[in-house]
Amino acid sequence: MLDLVHYTSGGPLEGRLAEVLGRRGAIPAAIEETAAAIVAAVRDRGDEAVAEYTVRFDGVRLTPGRFRVPQKALQDALNSADPALMGAIERAAANIRSFHEAQKADTWFRDDGDGVVLGRRITPLRRVGICVPGGEAPLISSLLMAAVPARVAGVDEICVVTPPRPSGLPHPGLLAAAGFLGLDEVYAIGGAQAVAALAHGTGTVPAVDKIVGPGGPYTVAAKRQVYGIVGIEMVPGPSEIAVLADDTASPAFIAADLLSQAEHGSGFEAAVCITTSEELARAVRDEVDRQLADLPRAEAAGRALSRYGVAVVVPDLQTGVELVNRLAPEHLELLVAEPREWLERVRNAGAVFLGEASTEPVGDYYAGTNHVLPTNGAARFSSSLGLADFVKASSVVEYTPGRLRAAAADITRLARAEGLEAHARAVEVRLRAWGEEGLP
Repeated sequence: MLDLVHYTSGGPLEGRLAEVLGRRGAIPAAIEETAAAIVAAVRDRGDEAVAEYTVRFDGVRLTPGRFRVPQKALQDALNSADPALMGAIERAAANIRSFHEAQKADTWFRDDGDGVVLGRRITPLRRVGICVPGGEAPLISSLLMAAVPARVAGVDEICVVTPPRPSGLPHPGLLAAAGFLGLDEVYAIGGAQAVAALAHGTGTVPAVDKIVGPGGPYTVAAKRQVYGIVGIEMVPGPSEIAVLADDTASPAFIAADLLSQAEHGSGFEAAVCITTSEELARAVRDEVDRQLADLPRAEAAGRALSRYGVAVVVPDLQTGVELVNRLAPEHLELLVAEPREWLERVRNAGAVFLGEASTEPVGDYYAGTNHVLPTNGAARFSSSLGLADFVKASSVVEYTPGRLRAAAADITRLARAEGLEAHARAVEVRLRAWGEEGLP
């Protein structure tokens, strides 16, 4: 199932490796066009369009009055949830909260002399919408990864959109998690229509300031199209993992970790093993086939591996790190003898897992680090979801007349160099009012 290829330093990315890198391409035009039509329909017709698309895509007929999940349904789901599962959710949420509390940035002001004060004021967003996939894999963990940091940041209003099941309600596990987190604004809508509702607002769904969370290609396309009307944290793509391994690594561990991402279900996940040992590469390839055989989601994982599964043999670990940085994977595991040493050489990765005990699902569910991560090479320039996504910073300037007098010549000269006369005059009118003459 995994192609076996060789890579040398600075060499071209060919074959399966080129296909993995090619996942950075745009969303297919047909999906973009459909998403655009959905967004426009919801913008123009509101709840009516949301209801129509919910029937079309989810096969569930809901009136707008049933979009919002009743408080009783949230409480019932929480009451009937498996206590062991709720215990795991509680402990995972505590870990996520602890990790994100360490990211808090404080408002600050500093004295710049002569009575001048400069600063940066941090304020939480007022209202955030969280998209949570709820189809084949109801991502309880994604709800935790978005809602807990939003709470830590102090967001005033958090609402959740997630698709309905035939009952008209979202997956009970998602409802139980929402109930545990104290989220009482949950809507049984999903996909591009939910994104459009959050961005533009409808009679039932108030608009938000920012939309976060993963989703399928139509959800992703819609998020990209509404950016600017609202904020988004990133344009997420299918999951991906790269494992950098030397001959000390276990083929069984590597295969299991590759499959953990390939099983997500879109068929476009990437799973890449990069190793200095051709013997290990072949063993990983065989182990993937063995483990895949009895995997419940074998069909979905197999589709992804047939497209973007590859075992790469490199001459040394430095070349392996070079390839990692070219791929800029969402998840990177360092299964090498001295992982800390090699971490320092990794420039591009959404999250890095050191050593064999740090299997990728530890980050997906429990460690507290965020699993909403940049994909499709975006780790070259962006970061995981974090507290910064739920706050904004305002610069604060408090000048004195004396400082403005001292800086006036520089400010007006720069403004006129740009051909912006009104900018210059905004300074000069003050100096005149204060009795200053002989302006430059």
